[in-house]
Amino acid sequence: MERFVLASVAIILGVLLFFLKGQVSTDATLSNLADRSLDPEVALSNGRPTIFEFYADWCEACQEMSSDMLELEAQNLNKLDLVLLNVDNPRWLDLIEKYNVKGIPQLNFFSSEGKLLGASIGIRSFSELKVVAKALIMEETLPNLLNSEELKHSSFELATSRSNENSSKPMSHS
Repeated sequence: MERFVLASVAIILGVLLFFLKGQVSTDATLSNLADRSLDPEVALSNGRPTIFEFYADWCEACQEMSSDMLELEAQNLNKLDLVLLNVDNPRWLDLIEKYNVKGIPQLNFFSSEGKLLGASIGIRSFSELKVVAKALIMEETLPNLLNSEELKHSSFELATSRSNENSSKPMSHS
């Protein structure tokens, strides 16, 4: 009987480890990116364009996009700053309110002078992230990402059209 219980526990632990393996690695990627992020004020004043990503560890879309953000950072080292801001960390409440974060992941795009150029709510593909990064680095107009059929549940706005009327907490992905 004791062997049966031990074998059952071992099987259950093995199955749990198998299913949690992917979760741990994506959380680690988000945490790794966040730990390496510059302070927002430094990023906005160092002469490089910047992308803020407002995220949460529990956000599946944020986790899915984390490997693309890591690759984007690697491809644009010293040309573009990525700053990850966890919406569950009270340290970033002022920035969450300032940039009217309504959903996550929310990406805010800044010029090399620190001027807000636009924002995107929802998951973005690596190819979209590359196009936006290139536009930021080359100081070109940001692309209109709403032209893609797959993006019908996410949004992209130029900074000039943003409204700060609703400052609800970021709890949805839409």
